[in-house]
Amino acid sequence: MSTASPPAVDGTEGRTASAAPAAAAPSPVGAAVAWLVKNPLVVLLVVMVVGIQLATGSQLSWGNLRGVFLDAAVIAIVAAPVGMLVISGYIDLSVGSTLALGGVVAGKVAQSGASPGVAVLAAVAAGAAVGVVNAVLTTVFGLSSFIVTLGMLTAVRGLAQLVTPLPLSNFGDAFGFLGIGNIAGIPLAALIAVVVLVVAGVFLTRTPAGRHVYAIGVNREAAFLSGVDVRRIPFLLFVATGAAAGLAGAITVARLNSAPASQLGLGFELSVLTAVLLGGIALTGGEGSMVGVLVGVLFLGLLRNGLTLLGVPTFWQNVASGLALVAAVGIAAATHLARGKLQAREARRLDDAPATG
Repeated sequence: MSTASPPAVDGTEGRTASAAPAAAAPSPVGAAVAWLVKNPLVVLLVVMVVGIQLATGSQLSWGNLRGVFLDAAVIAIVAAPVGMLVISGYIDLSVGSTLALGGVVAGKVAQSGASPGVAVLAAVAAGAAVGVVNAVLTTVFGLSSFIVTLGMLTAVRGLAQLVTPLPLSNFGDAFGFLGIGNIAGIPLAALIAVVVLVVAGVFLTRTPAGRHVYAIGVNREAAFLSGVDVRRIPFLLFVATGAAAGLAGAITVARLNSAPASQLGLGFELSVLTAVLLGGIALTGGEGSMVGVLVGVLFLGLLRNGLTLLGVPTFWQNVASGLALVAAVGIAAATHLARGKLQAREARRLDDAPATG
């Protein structure tokens, strides 16, 4: 069973190459419409960036884009595994608090004199431990991932404050390089995000386990009857999500040179979920890609940055971010509906083509 991607827009899935007559090839206009239906956010992203650039003259400057990439990198690192988790039919709302826990653990280890590598590993381990708890409660005991991770959002935040009641700071330049350092002029955090997205994309599209992620999200019972391990794969995705959130926490603390447990990652889970849904991953599971996640992350980051450049007050920026989440769900529903109608129309055209030829 393979559901790694939605059916082809031209409606030819399941047909042999010879079954589709050459005369039935989609017209240029039809192909353009199909592309727009599949990628509405790309169009909106281009229009938004062009508009803000014309209004401010500075959004596309490298100095500004570097800041956008730094902010977007932390979201992208976590959005990749969260996206896969949502595709498989689960959700993790605890990533903001897990980021805080990973951040304070990394800060505490760095302050003890340990190397930056050890501090990062400690943060990743702390995040992975949270992921294991989420995984056990949801995949082994069968509890709702929404309820479990919503509860863990509060519990893990309290644990982070327990680790360090007072904010930590001054972790040294070596650790700070993780958050603000550059390699060949590109922020290290952005490079890490690209690696995470590429690995996630290869996993989803080039491995049997990745195809199983889609199968579980489409129909868990059917996947089980087909021999898919419907517990192990989501279990590992929860652990990967926690580990990624821990890594994001280490990067955030390194960038800020401070680790306030009560403030780190507040609202971060909503930013991640917004980026994931904007990127075309269906909340109902079984659909989405890492390319879409990347577009969603960039859209959200450039939107917030553009509003700042335009001098929009912070509270209106929060309103815009909230509306973006609602819009993401609306776009997903509209795209799914339009894609279904387009597929049905193309299928009818292909069926009628031999008779008219």
